[in-house]
Amino acid sequence: MIQSMINSSVTMGQLQRKLDTIGHNLSNSNTTGFKRRDVTFSDLLSQQVNNQNVVHHEIGRQTPNGLRVGTGAAVAQTALRLQQGSIQTTERPLDLAITENSYFFELEEADGNRRFTRDGAFYLSPNPNNPEENLLVNQNGEFVLSAEGNRITFPSQYEDILISNNGMIEVRTTNEGNVVVGQLQLVQITKPQLITMLGNNTFVFQNLEQQQLNYGDVLNEAAGTDVIMQRALEHSNVDMGKEMTELMLTQRNYEFNARAISITDQMMGLVNTIR
Repeated sequence: MIQSMINSSVTMGQLQRKLDTIGHNLSNSNTTGFKRRDVTFSDLLSQQVNNQNVVHHEIGRQTPNGLRVGTGAAVAQTALRLQQGSIQTTERPLDLAITENSYFFELEEADGNRRFTRDGAFYLSPNPNNPEENLLVNQNGEFVLSAEGNRITFPSQYEDILISNNGMIEVRTTNEGNVVVGQLQLVQITKPQLITMLGNNTFVFQNLEQQQLNYGDVLNEAAGTDVIMQRALEHSNVDMGKEMTELMLTQRNYEFNARAISITDQMMGLVNTIR
């Protein structure tokens, strides 16, 4: 009976992790470019119990001798799903959607660290080093990088911004006509299982050196690929119907294991009262 309580309590702890993941997916169902995660489980160690050793009692038995007693289930992985989200037009010139899976924009933090995102809602921020220029940033102030690895700058005076499908950025000015200011850097993630979500809808590769890897092993530079749509944003790929179904099933599994602990406790109480 103690074993049944252990099985249920271990599984309940792991089911809570799945509930947390589902809740995170649901809370970001309206986040631009968000990618959901799925939880998969695996069995823990099991023990073979041979409780019948009398040979003549085994005559006619069709099933293997004994009973396999497990110790519950554990989360095997929380896999990032990069399926394409729906595209919605916005008519805002600095809204960009990526139209293919596994491609990301590359960002740079103020300290130089690299990040990646599918959120293409970009803005212009004044360049503190040059009052006649603006820097292309995301909503968190992280700099959008060009194919050359530089921060993209815009003249402070312009009439319109034109961004082609391959990420080439042109600015229409009054005096100089169309001026090319750069090309967006794109990367194709080849090992999504190694990418980590940091928050603010950005991703990063952590501890690559400890795994004896470098950026060339986990991504390909893909600047110039025709996967960008201007004046549009990609929605989250969270399926509300699927997530709600998974939520209800997981809650029922949690309740089932909680009930198993309660019944085991009652059985132990009955055993203890036997005289």
